[in-house]
Amino acid sequence: MTEDRLPLAELLAKAGDGDFLRSVAEAVVQLLMETDVDGVIGAWRHERTIDRQTYRNGYRDRTLDTRLGSLQLRIPKLRQGSYFPPFLEPRKTSEKALVAVIQEAWVGGVSTRRVDDLVQAMGLSGISKSTVSKLCKDIDERVNAFLDRPLAGDWPYLWLDATYLKQREGGRIVSVAAIIAVAANTEGKREIVGLHIGPSEAETFWATFLKSLVRRGLHGVKLVISDAHEGLKAAIRRVVGASWQRCRVHWMRNALSYVPKGQQSMVSAALRQAFIQPDRAAASQTLRHVADQLRAKWSKLGVFIDNSEADVLSHMDFPAQHRTKIHSTNPLERLNKEVKRRADVVGIFPNEGAIIRLIGAVLLEANDEWQLQHRYMQTEAMAELTPPLIDAVPTQISTAAA
Repeated sequence: MTEDRLPLAELLAKAGDGDFLRSVAEAVVQLLMETDVDGVIGAWRHERTIDRQTYRNGYRDRTLDTRLGSLQLRIPKLRQGSYFPPFLEPRKTSEKALVAVIQEAWVGGVSTRRVDDLVQAMGLSGISKSTVSKLCKDIDERVNAFLDRPLAGDWPYLWLDATYLKQREGGRIVSVAAIIAVAANTEGKREIVGLHIGPSEAETFWATFLKSLVRRGLHGVKLVISDAHEGLKAAIRRVVGASWQRCRVHWMRNALSYVPKGQQSMVSAALRQAFIQPDRAAASQTLRHVADQLRAKWSKLGVFIDNSEADVLSHMDFPAQHRTKIHSTNPLERLNKEVKRRADVVGIFPNEGAIIRLIGAVLLEANDEWQLQHRYMQTEAMAELTPPLIDAVPTQISTAAA
């Protein structure tokens, strides 16, 4: 206890110094950490006891910004395990990624409206390129390991959704699609299985992405759920051989675009009658009946229903317990909002690597949270998928096709 009191005694002797309160705060916080780590170890410094769990292993420096100024702290390190003081909040991976993207944009001279304000709000008055590179490298390694990890088992359901972002390319600003892939396995657990950046309209884009998922082990896909993207359906047939479910929410919006606003509620209620039917045959019959009633007044709506009926009712071929999760991309809505929230902070990304760094970090954290939750889908109904509900092409692809 005598050793603990010596720093405070020395500080009291320096009461006339201008930074006295800051020095006292540093000493008090340091004493709190030393006491706390003694409890983690199970013994005081140099104490011999059977309760000791590990040993000290030096310190690492950390700056804590307070109203008294920046406190220079020395956080104790352990030989086994780790210690982090509870009153210091470690930055999450995604927050580090956000800092890295902003720093990279700022150091590289990329001009966005909010970069300067954000940098100042984070307490960054300046940073070297080497520091940025080191921070980015650490994040990139973790994100790439997550996005490239092997996938085991069968994954009956695959959701694909696109978020459009602004990126600087060749001196101009372009819009790119960040495609997020989420899949559910036969154990009823869902995982984020991929991220791809590029033009979402091209079939080659979709085929390249799907092939990369298959190479990593994404097999047994029975249904792919997404919005209507040009080239996607052909890529699904060619690469994974699964059915395609057109997102019902987006389909409804497209359908109502052919109807005056004053009539949309009535038309929407009529169309929804098809989706509450017990099976696909009844749903198709109901949708055809509604389409025929509406065709005389809105011919383009009738043509739209004719062309999209098979795609929007694909989920009716699958277990009833799963249909609320597989009829649209809505289960990804919360994830997309979080991705968009982080992306909006940056505004314009300096390059594709910055997009993968930030969005990938957000996905990594979300996936970790999902693994701690209960099963996403009922496993009992998964047994119904063992005999394929559709005539599907094997999900394996040849080396030549890959």
